[in-house]
Order: sequence, then structure tokens, then C-alpha cells
Amino acid sequence: MEKDEKYLRAKKKVQSLKSFYIHLTVYILVNIMLFIINFLSDAGNWWFLYPLGGWGIGVLVHGLSTFAFFNFGADWEERKIKEYIEKEDKM
Repeated sequence: MEKDEKYLRAKKKVQSLKSFYIHLTVYILVNIMLFIINFLSDAGNWWFLYPLGGWGIGVLVHGLSTFAFFNFGADWEERKIKEYIEKEDKM
């Protein structure tokens, strides 16, 4: 049973990592396209920086959560579940 849990946790981490890399790739490609459009349109201002910065914050948060800097992974979930069960048992 424990092997199954480890496999499922590892699979979830791999899926999370894959999702982050896809997000990062799309971010880079779309912002390159926006830069080219901005450059070729000769708009006089660098408007592509707004979506680059806004979306960049989203990619940053996604990356931090993927690489467990926030520590809200499966272990955290299990600890919280046990904590709530213990609280209910005391009532």
C-alpha cells in the first residue's frame, strides 16, 4: 500500500512539474511574439512589458509552488487532515 502512495505522490509531482514547464514555454513564446509585434508596429512605447510583467508574476508563483517553496504538498495535506481528525475526536 505504501508503494502505491509513493507512486501516486511522485506521479503528482511529475505532473505538476510538466504543467509548470508548459506554462513557462507558452509564456516565453507568447511574449516573444508580443515583443516582435510591438517592435514591428512602431507604437512608440513598449506596451509588451505590461503582459510580460503581469504574466511573469503568475509564472513565478507557479514555479515557487511547483518547487515546494510554499510547502503545500501532499505531506502538508496529510498533516492537516490528521490535525482536523484529532480535533474532532476530542470534541
